[in-house]
Amino acid sequence: MHALTTRLLRQPFTTLLFLLLVVASLPAYAQRGVVQGHITTPNGQPAVGVSVGVQGTTRGATTNNSGDYRIGGLNPGTYSLGVRLLGYSTQERPVQVEAGQTSTQDFQLVASTEQLKEVVVQGAQTNKFARKESAYVGKMPLKNLENPQVYATVGKELLTEQLVFTVDDATRNVPGLQKMWDATGRGGDGGAFYASRGFVLSSQLRNGVAGNVTSDIDAVNLEKLEVIKGPSATLFGSALTSYGGLLNRVTKKPSDTFGGEATVAAGSYGFHRVSADVNLVNPNTPADQPQKLAFRLNTAYTYEDNFQSAGYTGFNKNLAVAPSLQWRPSDKLTVNVDAEVYQGRGVGKQLVFFYFPSSALGFNRADKAPLDYRQSYLGPGLIQDSRSTNLFGQVQYRISPNFTSTTFLTSSHSFSDGAGPYFYLNPVDSATQAVTLSRADQSTQNSKRQIWEVQQLFNGDFNVGSLRNRVVLGLDFLRIDADVNFLGGGFDAVPVVNVPGYNYRTFNGTALAALYATTPPPHYLVTTKSNTYSAFVSDVLNLTDKLSVLAALRLDHFDNKGGISYSPNMAYSQTSLSPKFGLVYQPVKDRVALFANYQNSFKNPTDGTYIDVNRQARTSKIEQANQWEGGVKLDAADGRVSATVSYYDIQVQDLLRSTPVPESAPGANNGIPNAQTQNGTQMSRGVELNLTANPITGLNIVAGFAYNHSEWKNSSEIENGRRPNTASSPYLANAWVSYRQPTGTLSGLGAGFGGNYASDNRVQNTTLSVFTLPSYTVLNASVFYDQPKFRLSAKVDNLTDKQYWVGYTTMSPQKLRSIIGSVSYKF
Repeated sequence: MHALTTRLLRQPFTTLLFLLLVVASLPAYAQRGVVQGHITTPNGQPAVGVSVGVQGTTRGATTNNSGDYRIGGLNPGTYSLGVRLLGYSTQERPVQVEAGQTSTQDFQLVASTEQLKEVVVQGAQTNKFARKESAYVGKMPLKNLENPQVYATVGKELLTEQLVFTVDDATRNVPGLQKMWDATGRGGDGGAFYASRGFVLSSQLRNGVAGNVTSDIDAVNLEKLEVIKGPSATLFGSALTSYGGLLNRVTKKPSDTFGGEATVAAGSYGFHRVSADVNLVNPNTPADQPQKLAFRLNTAYTYEDNFQSAGYTGFNKNLAVAPSLQWRPSDKLTVNVDAEVYQGRGVGKQLVFFYFPSSALGFNRADKAPLDYRQSYLGPGLIQDSRSTNLFGQVQYRISPNFTSTTFLTSSHSFSDGAGPYFYLNPVDSATQAVTLSRADQSTQNSKRQIWEVQQLFNGDFNVGSLRNRVVLGLDFLRIDADVNFLGGGFDAVPVVNVPGYNYRTFNGTALAALYATTPPPHYLVTTKSNTYSAFVSDVLNLTDKLSVLAALRLDHFDNKGGISYSPNMAYSQTSLSPKFGLVYQPVKDRVALFANYQNSFKNPTDGTYIDVNRQARTSKIEQANQWEGGVKLDAADGRVSATVSYYDIQVQDLLRSTPVPESAPGANNGIPNAQTQNGTQMSRGVELNLTANPITGLNIVAGFAYNHSEWKNSSEIENGRRPNTASSPYLANAWVSYRQPTGTLSGLGAGFGGNYASDNRVQNTTLSVFTLPSYTVLNASVFYDQPKFRLSAKVDNLTDKQYWVGYTTMSPQKLRSIIGSVSYKF
C-alpha cells in the first residue's frame, strides 16, 4: 500500500488530470432531443444488432433484443437517420429533433441480394487492405481516427495476395518492425523476436489475451495481425508486452454461412503444404436469422528443408489445428470456445554468436565473415520436438443496449524436448592460423511453460448529458509458471575456411548422445512462478463531435513466488500504477485526425534484489518507460487513402546497470565484479509512416517508413552514448504494390511486387567491440488468379537471391530465393 501511495504522490498531475476528465463528463443538459424506434425484419420479427446512426454526429445505437433503439443528447435541428445491417438495404430518412421532445422512427428491413453483390464488387475497387477500426487496441470498438494510439494492421486479404503462410512473413508489412531472431521452438522462450521502436518484443497475445506460441506461428487461422506501438501496459499489462509495443493475433471466427477453402502448395527446398478452412452451420436455420451454433476448423501441415546444404541436415515440419465453436443461446449471450494446437519437429536454424570483443576476430561485418552462407556446419539427428497448446473461452453478455460484459479464460502451454545446436565464432587459432567455429548445444528436456489468464471486461457506451462516454472497466489475473530444464555445453571447434572437403557432419544426434552418455552435461533450471493481479479503467470522452480525450489507469500488483532462474530467486511483490492519456481532434470529421498521447509501461525485475557498490543487497525498483507521441491520421479521398504519420519519444528510467568495483578501489576487498546501480536510463525517439492506398480501381499500395534513434544515456562506461545492440536497424522501409483486374474476362487476375529495406544493424556496439549486420533490400513478387470457386497463386520470395542476416546480439543467415505455387478450391 505504501508503494501505491508513493506512486500517486509522485504523479499528482496525472492523477488530477484523470479525475478532472471523469468529472468533466458529469454535467447534464436537459434541453436535448431524443430519437427512438423499433426495427423489424421482413417477416415482422424484432431485428437485433442493427446499427442506427445520426449522420454528422457521434451519436448512434444498436437495437436490443426487442428490436428497439434510443439515441439521446441531440441538439435541436434536422438530421439524417441511417439504418444499416449486412444483407439488407441501407435506409436513410430525415428526422426533426426538438428540445425536450422524443421523435419516434420505426423501420422494417428490406432484404437485398444486390447489396451483397455490391460488397464483393466494391472490395475490388476500394482500399481493401485498410482495417479502419479495432475492438482490441483500446479494449473497446474504436475507429482508427478516434484512437490516439498508433497501430498497424495486416489483414488476411493481404496475406492471401502475398501467399503468406506464417506470422513471421506477415510482419514484413508492418512499418518499423524488424525480425531479429527466428523461432527456436524451445518451451518458454522459443518464439521469434522482433524489434519495434528500439525494444525487443514477441508474439504473446491472441485476441487481446495470453496466447503464446514458441514455434513458427502458422497464419492459417489469422484474420488479421495487429501491431500496437509504444508502451502499452495500461491496458495489456507488462508481462506479455514490451516498451516497443506488442503483437496481437486476431483469429478467424465461425460465421453464419456454410463454406470453406482447401489449399495445396509446393515449392523450393522441398516445401509442401496442405491446409483447410471449413465453416459448418445448421442448414435448417432461416437465412434471415443468426446461427445459434456454428463451428469452424482451420488446419495446416507444412514441411520444408533447410536452404543450407541442400536440406541435408535441416528440416522443419509443423502441424497447426485450430477449431472454434460459437454458441448463441439467446440474442444477449454469445459463447466462444476455441483452441490452437501447434506441433513441430525439426532442426533449429543457424544461430551464430561472437567472441567478445569481436575486434579479435579480424573482421567486424557479417559479409566479411569467412563462413559459407550455404553451409549448415552440423550433421543429421539434432532434432527437437515442440508443442504449443492454447485453449480459450469467451462469454459475452449484453446487459443492456449500452453495456456489455465479456469474460475471457485462457490457458497457454508450451513444451519442448531435444537438441538446440548453436555456434560461436572464435579468433584465429594460433596453430592453424584459421578462424574457428565452436559448435555447441543447449538442449531442453521436458521443458514447459504455462500461462493462465482470467480477464473480465465491462464495456459501456452511453451519454452523460451531451457527452458521449465509451468506457471499459477490466479485472485481470495472470499466472506464469515456468518449469524449464536446459542442458548442454560445447561439442568441438572446427575450421571454417581453406579446408576443402572437411566433414562437418560429425556434429550430429548420435555423436551428441554419446558425448552426454560419457560426460553428463550440466543442467540449468528455470522454475519461477508469478501471479499478477490487475484492475484498469479507460474512458474515451467526446467533448464535441470533433474533439475527444482518453484517460486510462491501471493498478498492477505483481507477486513473484520465487524459484530458480539459473540461480535461486527470492520471492517478492510490487505494486505499480500505469496511466495513459490521449487527445484526438478531427479538423475534418472522419477524414483528418490530429492526435497526441502519453503512454506508460513498466517492468518488474527478474530477481528482487541486486548487489550495490558497497556490497549491500538492495531491493530492485520497478523500471518505468514513458512515451510522448503526436501525429496525424488520414482517411482521405473517400476512404481510398489511409495514412498515419507520428513522432514519438520514449524515456526509460531505473534500469539496472553494471558498475563493478575493481580490486584496487579503497575498501573493495578483492573487488565487487557483480556490483550494480539502479539509475540507468535509455532514450528512444523516432518517426513512423504507414500508408494504405487505392489510387485507382484495382490498384492497391501498402507502404511504410520508420526511423529510430536509440541511445544509452546512463549505462556502463563501454555503452554510454551508444545505440543498444538490441535496438535493430535505425532505418526500415516496406512497400507492396499490386493490381487486380476488377472487371471483364480477366477479372480476378493480378500481380504484386514489393519488398523490405533495413539499414546496417550493430548487434555488438561498445567501445571494445562493434559488429555489424549489413543493410539489405529484399524483394518479393506474386501473381494470382482469384475466382469465386478457385484461386491459383505463385510467389517468389527474395527475388534477387540476396544474402542477408538478422540478429539479436547474433547473426543468422536468411533464406535465399524461393518459389512457391498454390491451388485453392472454395466451397
